[in-house]
Amino acid sequence: MTFFAPFCIPFMIGAAVMFIVLLWKWGLWLYRLPLADKKRILFGLPTRRTFSAIGEVVGESLLHRRIFRVNPLLGYMHMSLAFGWFLLIAVGWAETIAYLGFRYVPLQGHVFFKYFATGLEHKPFFDFTMDLLLLFVLSGVALAWGKRLYSRAMGMRRTTKHVPGDRVALSALWFVFPARLVAESATCALYGGGGFLTGSLGEWMSGHIGVMPLMNLETAAWWFYSSCLGVFFVALPFSRYMHIFTEIPLIFLRRYNLRSGEKESSYDNFQVEACSRCGICIDPCQLQSVLGVDDVQSVYFLRDRRYNMLRLQTADNCLMCGRCAEKCPVGIDLNTLRVNSRDKMHNVPDERRYGYFKGLDRSEGAGKVGYFAGCMTLLTPRTMSAMSAIFEAAGEEVWWADREGGVCCGRPLKLAGETDSARKMMKYNADLFRKHGITTLVTSCPICLKVFREDYDLPGIEILHHSEYILRLIRAGRLSLEHGVTRFTYHDPCELGRGSGIYDEPRAVIEAVGELLEPASTRENALCCGSSVANTAISDGQQVQIARSVAAQLDATGAEVIVTACPLCHMNLDLRQRQAARISGKPFFGLPVFYYTQMIALAFGLPKDAMRLDKLAVNPYPLLVKIAERRKARVSAELDAMKAAGAAS
Repeated sequence: MTFFAPFCIPFMIGAAVMFIVLLWKWGLWLYRLPLADKKRILFGLPTRRTFSAIGEVVGESLLHRRIFRVNPLLGYMHMSLAFGWFLLIAVGWAETIAYLGFRYVPLQGHVFFKYFATGLEHKPFFDFTMDLLLLFVLSGVALAWGKRLYSRAMGMRRTTKHVPGDRVALSALWFVFPARLVAESATCALYGGGGFLTGSLGEWMSGHIGVMPLMNLETAAWWFYSSCLGVFFVALPFSRYMHIFTEIPLIFLRRYNLRSGEKESSYDNFQVEACSRCGICIDPCQLQSVLGVDDVQSVYFLRDRRYNMLRLQTADNCLMCGRCAEKCPVGIDLNTLRVNSRDKMHNVPDERRYGYFKGLDRSEGAGKVGYFAGCMTLLTPRTMSAMSAIFEAAGEEVWWADREGGVCCGRPLKLAGETDSARKMMKYNADLFRKHGITTLVTSCPICLKVFREDYDLPGIEILHHSEYILRLIRAGRLSLEHGVTRFTYHDPCELGRGSGIYDEPRAVIEAVGELLEPASTRENALCCGSSVANTAISDGQQVQIARSVAAQLDATGAEVIVTACPLCHMNLDLRQRQAARISGKPFFGLPVFYYTQMIALAFGLPKDAMRLDKLAVNPYPLLVKIAERRKARVSAELDAMKAAGAAS
């Protein structure tokens, strides 16, 4: 049996080009990896990490479990195309062995086996199985057509915009399997065989089409099928479909602990080209859903970076809230890739603007517990005063790193791309913490918390957000809170929730002092307030729009007060309500916003002056009057109950 026909040529050329380009890209990226990363790969290969990676490849690259969790219909579409095609190849390989035994069969022999096997006795099992798998893949193709025509039917408001290479590859892919169906059915019409799909369609063809036209149709169909495959394979390495062969090595490298850093590296190529441009990251983006900005999302950032056409506007206009990364089915570290792109565009290695802080030490106090307020906390002194009152009530001796002013944690500079200056600040702060011998570092700012945990070298120092620390004080009996009936809703800050994984601790304390009402988007899906230090392109008016949309969702809970644990979120949600009402002409919510420390201070009866509630933009005093009346009524009811019990005895 000769496994060659002229129509095989487009497929053979396409497959050769694809594999050559793939090997060249992979080889170049791996070669350019730092020696330390190469050692991680080498030492990781003979470990259980390899088997874990294989399991993840099956679960994500073939079955697409993450996409299923986000969007089941979209997950099925991707799975039917990826897993269905894989099974067609695997079962097709087994089919050739079943027919021919263990003999050499060239690649095109496996791909076009139905054409070459016309003289052999058909095996119904394989005819049925291959038809079933083909139908499985065709269902995915139909959904892909539907997604492109009407994305909302797939649960997506928007789909991605494609570059020309994507369109070529996509068009070829759309017609690969319909062409295969027609080609195999035409062959079955002429020579018999086939399963419930190709056999039935072949019977219909043989009854309605003459022999000569049918022979011409068969030839044309196989040529078209081969050409579609060839075009797709040639276009694949230069299109979005490169993700098919890039996600697999990315999974292995990630298991071997390779990571992107604040400087661009060869490893980044695996992350950038592993993006399938599925578009799942578009809908969660508030720049798109609230502001209508639809060309800066992560899918477009990765696309433009891959093709070396990244603009400052695309790189800088991002909240870095992590909502897109939370949904990304490939697990791409989107924020880090943004940072190292900004570093390449903005960083000035000889930056000297921040030399003033060298040798600066404005700290005061002494204790094993250190408190770092951070820039935004210093700009909202009510947070500092409330935290001071909490430390005093708990009898905690505290070393204040920046009570009278100090140096930034460095993360805003890092997010802006000025990584060298950020590192200078980080080193100064780390030296300061070690100098004063603290064992616990508490901060009220999630931005500071994240950078302390991820970028600082602080062995022997426990780093806590103040919500974690306050909960620890309560559980140790060092703070006594009064439980009331106030209805709170909690806004998860991006850097504290998605950024640091802290969700339960703030809620535990809120539930200890009142009723907690969750908004529609909460925890991992919580909305960004809009006041992100990571977005260097957003305007003040756009921040107001985002803040209003967030406040509207929080107000819909029926809560009496908003609580948050980030100074930026607190400031934005408090200040922007009145601004938003004035600009939009929509009703003013008038929902007070308490910082976490203010809520705690209120719960154990500290003076209102200590909490600086008079500085809030939304007047909290009507609520405080209600709380006082409820407290008075409860005390009165308790006294009446005690009198009644005494009289009864």
